[in-house]
Amino acid sequence: MATSIKKIVAASLVGTTIEWYDFFLYGSAAALVFNKLFFPESDPLTGTLLAFLTYAVGFVARPLGGLVFGHFGDRVGRKTLLVVSLLMMGAATFLIGCLPTHASVGAAAPLLLTTLRLVQGFALGGEWGGAVLIVSEHGSAERRGFWASWPQAGAPGGNLLATGVLTMLAAWQSEEAFVAWGWRVPFLLSGVLVLIGLWIRLSITESPVFQQAEPMEKAPIVGVLRHHTKDVVIAIGARLAENISFYLLTVFVITYAKANKIDNSTVLEAVLIASAIHFATIPMWGALSDRIGRRPIYLAGAAGVGVWIFAFFPLVQTGNFLAITLAVTVGLLFHGMMYGPQAAFFSELFGTRMRYTGVSIGAQLSAIVAGALAPVIATALLQSYSSALPISLYLGLAAVLTLGAVYAARETQGRDLAERTHA
Repeated sequence: MATSIKKIVAASLVGTTIEWYDFFLYGSAAALVFNKLFFPESDPLTGTLLAFLTYAVGFVARPLGGLVFGHFGDRVGRKTLLVVSLLMMGAATFLIGCLPTHASVGAAAPLLLTTLRLVQGFALGGEWGGAVLIVSEHGSAERRGFWASWPQAGAPGGNLLATGVLTMLAAWQSEEAFVAWGWRVPFLLSGVLVLIGLWIRLSITESPVFQQAEPMEKAPIVGVLRHHTKDVVIAIGARLAENISFYLLTVFVITYAKANKIDNSTVLEAVLIASAIHFATIPMWGALSDRIGRRPIYLAGAAGVGVWIFAFFPLVQTGNFLAITLAVTVGLLFHGMMYGPQAAFFSELFGTRMRYTGVSIGAQLSAIVAGALAPVIATALLQSYSSALPISLYLGLAAVLTLGAVYAARETQGRDLAERTHA
């Protein structure tokens, strides 16, 4: 019996929210405490840079996860792989909360941290493609942008959840208590959240589009390279400004605030409010893309974030709560204009039996050069120049590349996902 589209959306949204919670929690902890706990012999900014390098390792594993999960997702089905990815991510995050620190086991501590980060990245590399596809392939073409945007809302939803937990701990604990043991609580909480997500995901049915498609004789990656090389390049380019901006706006902003002696709770609360607005508006952008097309919304978002970043850092530097909240909120609204239509846009680029692989590879390869390096590059630029202008120029350049990639793409709105290749 077919599962209703609302239940499919709920299963994808809950699962992606939990997985992004796990992933973003690491980024926030890297900015707040990992430099002290796992790299204590470095000065503060260098320690943060090393912590962000372990953060970046998770992105390196994402294309491999995308390739492996994509291969089996195109062969076996979307649902099974979504369950596996959720279990892997939850286990890795829970274990991070149990890790001994540098003070207890020395160099083994950052090594264990890096290993678990690799598992997180591998799982997330397979999660995203499956979550957006199972919704895209269940929903109607007329409202695909709207329905497929809900799993995208899992990213700010996860960030909202992670930031909310950290904000509460920062408000209720002294900094000493948070560094000593409080940081472990949100990681251990992941175990409970995964059980909830697992219960929901096991109750849905497989994608009907996938079930009706003819199996491929060769590996899905062969079909992607044969029919969709240009589409993979477009997906990579389209994600540059989207991915870089998100991590600058939600992760690096914590480091930037600390460098300007702004209280942690101030910036965390600002990100919390902005993430809530971001979460609520992503489906709006997806719905708008059903009316006027994926490309116009995406192009407007890329242009907007490329310009806004030059106002973003001066607003944060004021230390004023309202100014910081405005800076992050407007930036995330522009980000949502790219991220909302993205799921339907990418799904419509590829044929059914190579769609999981194509979407995952395109999205996750970009994650290495975009999201993985964004906090690292931004921290290094801040350390070298003691100014945010080079960081703004960095995102501005990425926005130009994204504009070029999306402009070169064909409009995909309303495409029949049952087509074999879309060639």
